Amino acid sequence: MRRYGKHTDEDDIRVRPSRRGSRPRTHTRPKHEDAAEGLVLTVDRGRLTCLVEGRTVTAMKARELGRKAVVVGDRVAVVGDLSGEKDTLARVVRVAERSSVLRRTADDNDPYERVVVANADQLAVVTALADPEPRPRLIDRCLVAAFDAGLEPLLVLTKSDLAPAGPLLETYAPLGVRHVVTSRAELAEGPGAEEVRELLRGRTTVCVGHSGVGKTTLVNALVERQRATGVVNAVTGRGRHTTTSALALPLPPSPVGADGWVIDTPGVRSFGLNHIQLSRVIHAFPDLEEGAAECPRACSHNEPACALDQWVADGHADPARLHSLRRLLATRERREGD
Repeated sequence: MRRYGKHTDEDDIRVRPSRRGSRPRTHTRPKHEDAAEGLVLTVDRGRLTCLVEGRTVTAMKARELGRKAVVVGDRVAVVGDLSGEKDTLARVVRVAERSSVLRRTADDNDPYERVVVANADQLAVVTALADPEPRPRLIDRCLVAAFDAGLEPLLVLTKSDLAPAGPLLETYAPLGVRHVVTSRAELAEGPGAEEVRELLRGRTTVCVGHSGVGKTTLVNALVERQRATGVVNAVTGRGRHTTTSALALPLPPSPVGADGWVIDTPGVRSFGLNHIQLSRVIHAFPDLEEGAAECPRACSHNEPACALDQWVADGHADPARLHSLRRLLATRERREGD
């Protein structure tokens, strides 16, 4: 069947435009030398909220970045509309080299690692002393991830009005991890938040913990901002997810001028360590690392030929430190609830 009459003119014929466009493709990309520096505050469904020159700007990842992920904490170069006004959109064209990366996998059999945040220098492991009960194996896993990423760990124990902190602190005393204990009343009235805030001054701290431990309540008290909070299920003893995406928030300025950032993250039910090279964990134990030089190649530090037993027996390190190291190294072989 003919679509056109006998006497058709070229202008009457519809021509589909080429999918490749009218210009030939080139591998040369613009340098964007005039790009502004920004900090990624949150990522939500492909949209990046960045702090650029004191303004909050919504941006998207440029095509030239390919599959490179952009995460909270990244320092980026941004071009386009940087006014921050409603319905404007900028582009992230470069991601600066990261000083640190906190990663996790869904479980210990998952080959795909997920970047939690970038460029943090402190990991605050938030744990409730009751309602819900502490999960030491999850704490151990977070500590292993912190040591692997080069982050300084901080143990934040909440809800001390419901249970004493002593037994849990005794477990982690040999590790020398800094800690702070707070109650719900102290956070509400101010002194508890200020004590935690002082440990975060001048640093970028990522808060990690499972749902219901009071992590977002703590962050709200620290930054004087209200994110949604939830309650613990009375039947399962588990909290509900109220934070759905990581968010970087600035600490309020202090009289001494030292500021800082705190990154609130969604509650985790598990913290997989499939991506961790456990051989790097011993770097967080300088009193044991020197003795490990005499260990057999690929020593797991938990076998009869391990030189650390003799190192401790000779008085070079506390036996409790070796026990703690071996407990952390064994976290990948044990389920978190064990």
